[in-house]
Amino acid sequence: MQRFSEKVVFVTGAGKGQGRSHALRFAEEGADIIATDLATPYPERVRYQAATLDDLQETRELVQKAGRKCVAVQADVRDRSALQAAVNRGVEELGRLDIVVANAGVITFHESSLDISDDVYDLIIDTNLRGVWNTIQVTAPLLKRNPHGGSIVITSSAAGLRGQTHYAHYAAAKTGVVGLMRAFSNELAEYRIRVNTVHPTGVASPGMGSSTDTPELFAQSRTFPLNAMNMLPDLDSAPGTEYSPVPVLRVSEISGTVLFLASDEARYITGVSLPVDAGNTSKP
Repeated sequence: MQRFSEKVVFVTGAGKGQGRSHALRFAEEGADIIATDLATPYPERVRYQAATLDDLQETRELVQKAGRKCVAVQADVRDRSALQAAVNRGVEELGRLDIVVANAGVITFHESSLDISDDVYDLIIDTNLRGVWNTIQVTAPLLKRNPHGGSIVITSSAAGLRGQTHYAHYAAAKTGVVGLMRAFSNELAEYRIRVNTVHPTGVASPGMGSSTDTPELFAQSRTFPLNAMNMLPDLDSAPGTEYSPVPVLRVSEISGTVLFLASDEARYITGVSLPVDAGNTSKP
């Protein structure tokens, strides 16, 4: 099925994990890709497994193996001029822009949110919130010139819908992008541009970061384990298997939702916060 034939999709944070998965799924369904990633290690104190430049180039090669074109550019979403240059290069080579996936993000965990240093706070807010702001600023003008409009899909989190603990800086950023989504879904509607957020629970994705060891938080904190608790079991387990909540989702589960929101099947869906969370945000 080629839902995105002749479309061009811009994906941030495409070096690995969810971003790479989104890029490949779009390519498999006919789209050409503009892929960006920071592709540089974070400071050691963050202990987040950032994608490398080799990872970003591997994403480009995988898209090409799927039979589509890919312009891969190293760019930090915190740097609007670098992001603008990446978009401009991609549109110059591929001819258009139809879909934007603001996926780039970073997370750190802490024994207490009161222990978060200013520099780590700035990193999380600037990447997860300002990065989305910058992504919209450099792409929305191009989508407005597209007579068919377009779609912007923003990666938020279950933490953008609930008061999850031990990473208040991340929860604030992921809640903030919901505000951006709601405002821009109204402001860009007259140009046939739809804007939505997806809200994953935990995802089995490379790069999950920690400022402390998360197993210790599970053992020591009364509230941290509640963040991760989902409600649905592993739906690939055999029927009759003893009930146990699925711990994390595969990246493909998130990609399927991103592609749906970007497709014509969702052409009247805008301004929506869509959880992909195995019941995480609706549990009692």
